[in-house]
Amino acid sequence: MQDHRSRWLVETDWLAANLAAPDVVVVDGSWHMPATGRKARTEHSEQRIPGAVFFDIDEIRDENSALPHMLPSTVKFSSRMRKLGIGDGARIVVYDSIGLYSAPRVWWMLRAMGKDDVAVLNGGLPKWLAEGRPIKDGPPRARIEKHFTARLNRELLRERDDIVQALSSGTEQIADARSSGRFEGREPEPWPGLRSGHMPQARSVPFTELVAADGTLKPNDDLRRIFSERGLDLTRPIITTCGSGVTAAIDLLALAVLGHQQTALYDGSWSDWGADPSLPIATGPA
Repeated sequence: MQDHRSRWLVETDWLAANLAAPDVVVVDGSWHMPATGRKARTEHSEQRIPGAVFFDIDEIRDENSALPHMLPSTVKFSSRMRKLGIGDGARIVVYDSIGLYSAPRVWWMLRAMGKDDVAVLNGGLPKWLAEGRPIKDGPPRARIEKHFTARLNRELLRERDDIVQALSSGTEQIADARSSGRFEGREPEPWPGLRSGHMPQARSVPFTELVAADGTLKPNDDLRRIFSERGLDLTRPIITTCGSGVTAAIDLLALAVLGHQQTALYDGSWSDWGADPSLPIATGPA
């Protein structure tokens, strides 16, 4: 039986042992909500895993969309990967500075662009630092450009019309990674101009419930239990969503680790759905 956990998650000891491997590329996929005031690129210059390149989620996006950090065109994505020195033959390990937060978004973007040899560092930079492993600071040195071929994998991507169809047909379940307060409509959305609540029939699976206190993904048995308790059938297709498509990737990663292969992410998420008054919403207990 295939070990899906080791396929999509890399532990710090493995990365430390393989850091100098010529085919391994370490990617800092850190991103922070604007309200935090934190600047991920600045923090990357101050403290990073040796050899890591910075993946700017806010820049590697569809500049023609009013929605935040939407998946860009294959042309733009290929260009940015080449400039980062990420080639077709690379084994990519993505981490973030929180532990397990935005790195899964970069993991999903790479997979959506046809790159399957990519994993997330379990526990991210905090676990790396806690173990006393080496870090670098100062301006990062540019890598040699490599050829990167992007091919959009639409099976991993859902858009607004797909959600409308899913709600109508019931063929795909929806897992919402936002907090229960936002899901239920008790808490305001951090993005301006959005209604509060959730898509009818969606299930609440807050990403925080899937992540342990040390920033690592919880064991498979716990993940399976959480999804089941939240009313999701792991034998049927699942679409993940959140506020702007970042933490939805944590739910997606957890499903991938469990071996679920019929999954996709709603890229626009609530930033898209909640802004359109013509689309239905529900409120109340998760």
